[in-house]
Amino acid sequence: MAVDLSFYKSYIAEEIRDEGRAQGRDKGRAEGQADAILLVLEQRGLDVTDEIRERITGCDDTETLRTWLTHALTATSAAEIFADR
Repeated sequence: MAVDLSFYKSYIAEEIRDEGRAQGRDKGRAEGQADAILLVLEQRGLDVTDEIRERITGCDDTETLRTWLTHALTATSAAEIFADR
């Protein structure tokens, strides 16, 4: 019995797979940036509460995470990374 696999080769299927891959890459970038922020804060000896950790790891906006990472380099407390400068 032959199985119709044409769906897997169609233009629409390719588009859906490409979109999924892009979303996966974006999620991976955000997770990597969140990990970097937490590492910087921890290595600098700053107290990272569960609330702050959840806010950082729950964010999927890479621009926001980049800003927070920049702030983490000079912040005097973990909460200070969220302040507008």
